[in-house]
Amino acid sequence: MGLGIIGWLVIGIIAGWLAEKVMGRNHGLLTNLIVGVIGALLGGFISNNVFGTPVGGFNFVTLIVAFLGACLLLFLLGLVKRRA
Repeated sequence: MGLGIIGWLVIGIIAGWLAEKVMGRNHGLLTNLIVGVIGALLGGFISNNVFGTPVGGFNFVTLIVAFLGACLLLFLLGLVKRRA
């Protein structure tokens, strides 16, 4: 079972919002969505290629992977911003 566009949006918003709170950032809804969706792609890529565990569907594991990917993304962006 795949994750449709509405599922991507919901998971992205939730993961982006959670990552924002954990990482101590303050963004708007659109930024949370973008960070969450890119984080989901990043987390899914790492999960599949590093750990050999494909993640998909609308479930708690997908949300956790998206959240961790979004936190990693915000961390990396913070490092880049600090160096600039």
